[in-house]
Amino acid sequence: MGGQPIVVFLIQEGRVSQLAKLEQFIKQLKADVYPELPAEPHLSITAQMVERLLAKAGVVGGQSVLDVGCGQGLAMRRFLAAGFCPVGVALGEDVDICRREGLDVRAMDQSFLTFEESSFDIIWCRHALEHSLFPYFTLSEFRRVVKESGIVYIEVPAPDTSCHHERNPNHYSVLGKSMWLSLFDRAGLELEEDLDINFTVPAGPDLYWSFFLRPRGDATG
Repeated sequence: MGGQPIVVFLIQEGRVSQLAKLEQFIKQLKADVYPELPAEPHLSITAQMVERLLAKAGVVGGQSVLDVGCGQGLAMRRFLAAGFCPVGVALGEDVDICRREGLDVRAMDQSFLTFEESSFDIIWCRHALEHSLFPYFTLSEFRRVVKESGIVYIEVPAPDTSCHHERNPNHYSVLGKSMWLSLFDRAGLELEEDLDINFTVPAGPDLYWSFFLRPRGDATG
């Protein structure tokens, strides 16, 4: 195929059955989705990173936030308390759990967002992108729905730590840091700041990577 994107190739070749096969594969993976109760270190890290995000230039109360893979609403509640307007997307039981608390959460795959272009001032994506089968495509969706003046926060687990996040059954994209940076750039997201989050769990040392990104060409002042 000479490097041609697989979906484009299948469409041009009229191989609809192969696209249906991909769709069926994605449906099968729904069994891998599970609810996750908020716990440490996620409670502390979420609090710290939300505060760091709210201190960024151009971030002001009243702005719209898309919480990708919102879980049970941990970050959404913090954004609400700070005067922001969060909308969450999730799959499985977490959707109903959040809705029972009155949170605006949609049952939606992060790779197939149904929002209009430039819908959100902020995208918050903490420990969701590693669940994507095709993170480049997913990131292109983030770029599409974030405003030109917006900001994107992404946090992912590093591979090959004592926790071996790459072995998690529904972790499909636990990539190296340089690969993440390359994908952000390809998707039109420019790195503003990155942080290594080091901590220790019973299994041993662990590491998360966090990235603050801007749509390319945006004036951040």
